[in-house]
Amino acid sequence: MKQIKIANTNLTSSNIIMGCMRIKSLPLTEIDTLVKTALDQGINFFDHADMYGGGTSESLFAQAIGMNSSIREKMIIQSKCCIRNGFYDSSKEHILESVNGSLERLKTDRLDVLLLHRPDALIEPEEVAEVFDVLHNSGKVNHFGVSNFNSTQIELLKKYVSYPLIINQLQYSVVHTPMLDEGMAANMFIDQSIERTGHILDYCRLNDLTIQAWSPFQKGFFEGPFFLDDKYKALNEALTEYGEQHGLDITGAAVAWITRHPANMQVILGTTQPKHLIECCKGSDVPMTRQEWYGIYKAAGNMIP
Repeated sequence: MKQIKIANTNLTSSNIIMGCMRIKSLPLTEIDTLVKTALDQGINFFDHADMYGGGTSESLFAQAIGMNSSIREKMIIQSKCCIRNGFYDSSKEHILESVNGSLERLKTDRLDVLLLHRPDALIEPEEVAEVFDVLHNSGKVNHFGVSNFNSTQIELLKKYVSYPLIINQLQYSVVHTPMLDEGMAANMFIDQSIERTGHILDYCRLNDLTIQAWSPFQKGFFEGPFFLDDKYKALNEALTEYGEQHGLDITGAAVAWITRHPANMQVILGTTQPKHLIECCKGSDVPMTRQEWYGIYKAAGNMIP
């Protein structure tokens, strides 16, 4: 398992993250097995959110593993807040309530990282800065970041907050690459060149934000995995061919494609199947040539000018 340094921090993490969104439907014994499998594979980063299962995912996670200080020290635990029922809320009151709830459910005294889950159109950055100070000074949150923010939204927040923003969690897979496309086809009159993200990929590299790729196998917005869709036959064949050369299944090959990028991205795995988790982890640090990487990108339906 490849280890990376998270931005300019003292956090050393696996480049694979266990995402905990879907564990809400699992028995405690299966969650325990899944977490132990992740740890055995070298995963030490676990991603939560206050809205996953209405908080149930956090509670079940802690219950299943019997959270204690020994287990806690093996983990980097991240949670997210600001998504409510039909609206976003980055108010001081809600962020405080959310963090306190997550800490109680996770049976821990601190979050290693807190992310603002979605950009709130009504965000008041001065208020966010104030609550970040409270959370950090009380020891409840060590580091802060964002999720699904573009570069200008991050700049607005950075103008006011006292602490570095170290992470941006973004949807990214071989079939969802807008942050890559706009640079690849720069200065061209084609859809692939449309700027959709504020050049967030280059922005994060320039500003030391670690990108966490969510939905690494999904097409669209939770529309199902691309490897089950005949529309992506050429891509699936290219990934299968690469995987056969390196002892990977198609998902492991897709992980290898993401982790090949020099931005040192992390990949969030949302699987609830230990066997699938193991196969995906095999792509953590597998060599991929430029020709192979570009070939897979092209097989996904993208043009290389």
